[in-house]
Amino acid sequence: MYPATGTTKAEVLDYYTRVSGALLPQLADRPVTRIRFPEGVTGEKFFEKNIPAGTPAWVRRETIRAAPGTDDEGKELTFPFVDDLATLVWAANSGALELHTPQWRVGPRGGVRHPDRLVIDLDPGPPAGLRECARVALLVAERLRDDGLETFPVTSGSKGLQLYAPLDGLRPVMAVRQYARDLAHELAAAHPELVVAIMRKELRGGKVLLDWSQNTSSKTTITPYSLRGRERPAVAAPRTWDELEDGDLRQLTPDEVLERLERDGDPLAGH
Repeated sequence: MYPATGTTKAEVLDYYTRVSGALLPQLADRPVTRIRFPEGVTGEKFFEKNIPAGTPAWVRRETIRAAPGTDDEGKELTFPFVDDLATLVWAANSGALELHTPQWRVGPRGGVRHPDRLVIDLDPGPPAGLRECARVALLVAERLRDDGLETFPVTSGSKGLQLYAPLDGLRPVMAVRQYARDLAHELAAAHPELVVAIMRKELRGGKVLLDWSQNTSSKTTITPYSLRGRERPAVAAPRTWDELEDGDLRQLTPDEVLERLERDGDPLAGH
């Protein structure tokens, strides 16, 4: 699956099995969009929302109408829900290295709920990197704390990191989106040398984009503890604020994530 490191599908399945206690609560009741790499990360990849033909009958599924403004607008999509170990292994065995989920869950009777978390995606524009992302993450967390929100950092397994703040699920998606947008623009105005809230690439050199746009019905983010389909295996890994504050930050490998879980437990437990 990862030729650069010789990482096999058996090792991918082993990782997902061993991390399932922390990963499954993050996936629970969320429709899962998969990025599949049937021939490994050097082969073709594709996004998959609908369950494919031949999916076992025991895989939970829900049909959801695609949100306005998406490529699939108005279509009914039948998503799998990865709520147990067997389904997680099924997904991984299909080459689904990356598991992406929205910021909302589906209720017990199939109804889509309001967002239960806010996410801000921190994307560095070179030469900025994770060190700058960590500095900005601390600014975002301090601002969210002023509004009574607790924030959890997750290095993305790619270039940047995400910040998640649990919500009570009482606010509609557009209200959450507007709050995230206002927050990003407020911080960009206060720290113009470091932060940008507009996605134009020519504005992002050496700065960190606060991408607030993931807070919509149609967008998904990489699920914490999911692998990433990059040249070498890395994980969307929950981190501590102490790690961000010491300024020495890098992406984590699957083995490192498993070691940390065994040693320190899951920082997202209960959230």
